[in-house]
This record gives sequence, C-alpha cells and structure tokens, in this order.
Amino acid sequence: MLTLSNLVFAGGLVHFSILAASFSVPRIFDWRKELAPLNPFLKHLFWVYGAFIVLVIVGFGAISVTQAEALAAGSPLARTVSLFIAVFWLARLVVQLFLFDIRPYVTHPLLRLGYHGLTALFTLLTLAYGFVALGPR
Repeated sequence: MLTLSNLVFAGGLVHFSILAASFSVPRIFDWRKELAPLNPFLKHLFWVYGAFIVLVIVGFGAISVTQAEALAAGSPLARTVSLFIAVFWLARLVVQLFLFDIRPYVTHPLLRLGYHGLTALFTLLTLAYGFVALGPR
C-alpha cells in the first residue's frame, strides 16, 4: 500500500540512485580535459560545487530514508523540509529543460536514455515531495 511514509522512503532511495548516476558525470563529460584550461581556483571551485551538491543529495536521501515517518506526519518542519526538497528538484528540472544543452554529449542511445531517465526522476521527486509538503492530511 502506498502511504506518504512509503513515498518519502522511496524518494530517499531515488536520491541514492541519482547519486549513482552522478558519479559517472565527470567521466562522461571528461571534466579533467574540459577543466584543464581553467586556472586552479576555478577548477577547484567547480569540483567543490559538485561535491557540495552531492552532499546535499546524500542529505536528502538520508533524511528521507531514516525519517520517512516524521516527514510524512505533516508537522510544519516536515512540510518545510519536504517543500525545500521539492523546490530544489523543481529548480534542477528547470535547469535540465531550459538551460542545459546536452545534445553534443548524449550521442549514444544509453546516454540519451540516462538523460531522459534523470529528467523523469527530477520530475517524480518534485511531484512527490511537493505532495508531501502541500497535500492534504
């Protein structure tokens, strides 16, 4: 049976699946070569931003898996955290759809499938956490 708690727990697992995919990004986009012309500060800044994004996604996943019942309970804090997660993924979805031009990089059918799969996961997370935050109790 699908409960809000189960939805949040599943969302946590989805966060970890996105992390699994994200570890291939530096290789797929050849960050070492592409970032080589940058000065060391900008190169490090790029890697640090990436690491902090990973840390945020780990946090979202860990909170969702370990605190699914609390997030689903609907307290003001739970709704606020869920809304923040939903807004994060909505912003990432908007960037995916309207800012990133990934066509030069997704030349293989598996890469296209992965790109569209991530788009679907970003949409799912936005809707799921948005419902947990704003839905009826």
